[in-house]
Amino acid sequence: MYIHNIGETNSILNTFIAELRDQKIQKDSMRFRRNIERIGEILSYEMSKVLPYKSNTITTPLGTKIIQLINDELVLCSILRAGLPLHQGLLNYFDRAENAFISAYRKIKDDGDFDIRVEYFASPSLQDKTLILADPMLATGQSLVSTYQALLSHGTPKELHVFVVIGSTDGIAYIEKHLPKEAHLWIATVDDTLNDHGYIIPGLGDAGDLAFGDKL
Repeated sequence: MYIHNIGETNSILNTFIAELRDQKIQKDSMRFRRNIERIGEILSYEMSKVLPYKSNTITTPLGTKIIQLINDELVLCSILRAGLPLHQGLLNYFDRAENAFISAYRKIKDDGDFDIRVEYFASPSLQDKTLILADPMLATGQSLVSTYQALLSHGTPKELHVFVVIGSTDGIAYIEKHLPKEAHLWIATVDDTLNDHGYIIPGLGDAGDLAFGDKL
């Protein structure tokens, strides 16, 4: 797997990550969603540099100009519900892409362990297209891998790009082992620790709840 840790280089990205983590600022759910969206835009820009391009002739009021434009079929897929603001950031830049949505959540067992349940799935064909799979938090990596495996029922993409805001080192190691070897991970920042319940430390809390409110 090719890992692109954008946060390793100082940029305005640091501000958006800091505000997502800050327990005072993150209480503003509109700002929380917007910061995730902004990070999605930054990751989209960085990822766009590795896509295939083709020469196109553009006619202006005063002449013509040859411009290199993306020559690829993209499908953006978000894991509900936390992935929605990140999806919007991608869609702001890849506005001609097709879209897919899938639900994945932890079903806690009596012993405290959990299974990953996938219960909702809407997608176009993925066959020979470039799939961008977006989930703001990469903790254990199990839900992301389960999601990718479910998506394969709609075809095998030619490329896989994973977009993440905050990931754990354990989660990255897990998806490296279980996703295609040539996949790309575009991530804003990495934390080293998972707690006993599989949550990222220091992380930022529950991204879905912070974006959309508490769930039952």
